[in-house]
Amino acid sequence: MKDLAGKTAFVTGAASGIGLGIATALAQAGVKVMLCDIEAEALEKAVAGLKQTNADVDGVRADVSLKAELQAAADATIARYGAVHILVNNAGVGGGGLYGRWTDSGWDWTLDVNLKAVIWGIEIFGPLIESHGGGQIVSTASIAGLISGSSSPYNVSKYGVVSLSEGLRVELAPRGIGVSVLCPGLINTHIADSHRNLPDRYVGEVPPLSLGAQAGLERLKEMLAVGIDPLYVGELVREGIENDWPYIFTDLQFEPFVEQRFANIKAGFDQIRDRTPRR
Repeated sequence: MKDLAGKTAFVTGAASGIGLGIATALAQAGVKVMLCDIEAEALEKAVAGLKQTNADVDGVRADVSLKAELQAAADATIARYGAVHILVNNAGVGGGGLYGRWTDSGWDWTLDVNLKAVIWGIEIFGPLIESHGGGQIVSTASIAGLISGSSSPYNVSKYGVVSLSEGLRVELAPRGIGVSVLCPGLINTHIADSHRNLPDRYVGEVPPLSLGAQAGLERLKEMLAVGIDPLYVGELVREGIENDWPYIFTDLQFEPFVEQRFANIKAGFDQIRDRTPRR
């Protein structure tokens, strides 16, 4: 999509962090943007701020973990702009714990927001994008979707987003829809405070954090506080949309870990190379 001006985008998790960075970059490129978020007050503030730059933006509150609310947000977008060319499935939460601290509610909330909402977004918006001549779908995974390192529902959900995006890229290309997966590293967001938006229906009994886990969370917050500016990430996503990048990375910090993962996979093949029957 080389010419973004005049197109329409729908961005989830758009009231802050990466979502707002993407919405800002697209709006500055002349895209009409519908911002979607669960936090009504933050959403109103984000929309008002962008409108001060003469951007053609609007907002719709929705809990993307509820498919009906995501559908209503799509209806509101079509009613407001008449078309959608770009879908950005960005909303995400950092819920769930490691093995030994798993809970049904932790798995349900994390998978519903991080993975199912991406699936639903594509299911709902895909036909709309196709009907308007094609466009681009960007889904936010994480570098943790390529180098897990833990048993957390967050990492599992992000691996799912990567897999889904890779498969859809092949399937949707003939339909005129490009698919990109965003795998950010450490970005200055509030992902570590995701529980501020935990809906009541997911509240379950969660074991208290161990001292080690609590220290790890605090260290993560410190790293995120000095992380990459979400506005820079937004510019990368805009460029990725314009050039149909399959993967959108934010930095090189974790490249060695990705290389090591694939080296380990290659080693697994090497272990059975001489045992594989010739065909």
